[in-house]
Parts: sequence; structure tokens; C-alpha cells
Amino acid sequence: MPGIKVDKGLVPLPGSNNESWCQGLDGLASRCAEYYKQGARFAKWRTVVSIPCGPSALAVKEAAWGLARYAAIAQDNGLVPIVEPEILLDGDHGIEGALEVAEKVWSEVFFYLAENNVLFEGILLKPSMVTPGAEHKEKASPEAIAKYTLTMLRRRVPPAVPGIMFLSGGQSEVEATLNLNAMNQSLNPWHVSFSYARALQNSVLKTWQGRPENVEAAQKALLVRAKANSLAQLGRYTGEGESDDAKKGMFQKGYTY
Repeated sequence: MPGIKVDKGLVPLPGSNNESWCQGLDGLASRCAEYYKQGARFAKWRTVVSIPCGPSALAVKEAAWGLARYAAIAQDNGLVPIVEPEILLDGDHGIEGALEVAEKVWSEVFFYLAENNVLFEGILLKPSMVTPGAEHKEKASPEAIAKYTLTMLRRRVPPAVPGIMFLSGGQSEVEATLNLNAMNQSLNPWHVSFSYARALQNSVLKTWQGRPENVEAAQKALLVRAKANSLAQLGRYTGEGESDDAKKGMFQKGYTY
């Protein structure tokens, strides 16, 4: 099914700790109605929260309120909203600090979703995994990341929500897949799956390099990544036979798209 990104990007948030907010609510209803006519059936809206910036209460509230208004408008026009407050990997914080911020962000998100009468059964979530900051001196195991991430979700996300599609957020292809796999070693009230960009495309783009003669090899590389993550959302991925490129991190400080 086709969908579309409906926000208009991040801009500086006045009065905050050098943080940002996501613009695009003006005219969103008419845009969503037109997208539905053109065949779209879901929408995406990306806002971000930065742990090194605090995050400020203002930035968290702005992110949560913007997501809730977007979700209500999208549903009103027949689109399934993907709710995505991305907590950036930037920083040297530990996994406990990441959990604390994630719980705060998601409590506000669901408070404002309820305030805006958003139907929980009609949304999908696209959260970050709960991980240490990219500059933290100790890496966390897939089991630890699964434990902390599922703890946060069980405390904050109602079981009425049908699916949680994690973003990769700069993790390596293998890390993102191993972490997803670890989360599916237990029963969850939601379908726990993936909505990766960089962690699906990185090795594919390196293989392709824009050259026609590499298309077939790039297609094979994409199938490898798709198969790996398909197995991970069933809890059946082992990580065997992965290339060195697939194990390289893709973190970019202050990443935007």
C-alpha cells in the first residue's frame, strides 16, 4: 500500500535548548484528503527529541502535541498515521538515561493522542530502540536493548496499538536486526517489526553504486537484508554469514533527511 511523508521538516524551536520542532500542520487536512484521492493509505510524520539537549519540557511537549494533531488529522482523512518521535542516538548517555527519556516522551505522546481522540487501533508506532548514546563507552547487548525497550513499551504503549515498527536510527544493519530479533524472543501484545531505512539500504547502495551492471547484485543484497529482518520479526534470525559491511555502524551526528 502506498503512503506519504506529510510533515514539512524540522526547524529551530524558539525558547528551547537549541532543539527543533516539526512543521506542517497548516493545510495538512486538505493535503491528506488529496493524498487519499491519489491512493495513499498511510502517512508518516517525523519529529525528533535530543537527549544531550535535556531534552527540554517544551521540546517534548511540542513533539507529542504535533504528533497527536497530525495523527488525528490523518485518521480523519482515511490515512493510517505512523507516529514517530525519534529519540536521537546522539550523546554519551547510558541505557538507563535513554529509558528515562523514552518513558517521558511516550507518556506525553499517548496523553495527547488520547486528548485528540486518536483511535489507538488505527495507528502504527515508529519508535527508537532504547540504547546507550552513540558516544557511550560501553555497548549494550541485544538482550539488554530488548529488555529496556520492551520495559519502556510495556509501561507506556497500550495493547490496543496493533504494531510497533522500529527505526534503525544509525545502528549497523546487523545490530538493528539482532536487537529486533531479541525483542521477538518473548510474547508481546503488539506486532514488533521494522521500518528501517539506513539498515536496509546501506549495503545495497554500496553494492549498486549507481551502475547498471551492479543492479542484479544490489537486488540480491536487498533480499539478504529483507530476509534477515523478516526472520528477526519472527525471532528466528541468527546473524550467521553477515558481511563486515553489514556490521558497520551508520550513526551520523545530527542526522537529517
